Amino acid sequence: MINPKIKDELTDQLCDALLVLKTQEECYEFLEDICTIGELKALAQRLEVARMLSVGNTYDAIVERTGASTATISRVKKCLNYGADGYNVILQRFKEKESRKVE
Repeated sequence: MINPKIKDELTDQLCDALLVLKTQEECYEFLEDICTIGELKALAQRLEVARMLSVGNTYDAIVERTGASTATISRVKKCLNYGADGYNVILQRFKEKESRKVE
């Protein structure tokens, strides 16, 4: 279920914009236009934190690789365990894509 605090016409438009992108290059171009470099780096960092948590890395290893604070790691972990499953969907699709490459 979508959180009603974020669901509105403008956020729908943003989600639709992401869904129409077809290549990594298009995605980079859009993200560069819509985010500051800091915002983009923070989003990328959180996704890597989620990936590392999902495969059992320790906080220390995650801090070392990503530079994320323990507060950020804790928040991402909370989202993985109790959130809307957004991270989990992405991580599962990454695994599926990787397994198709191996075959």
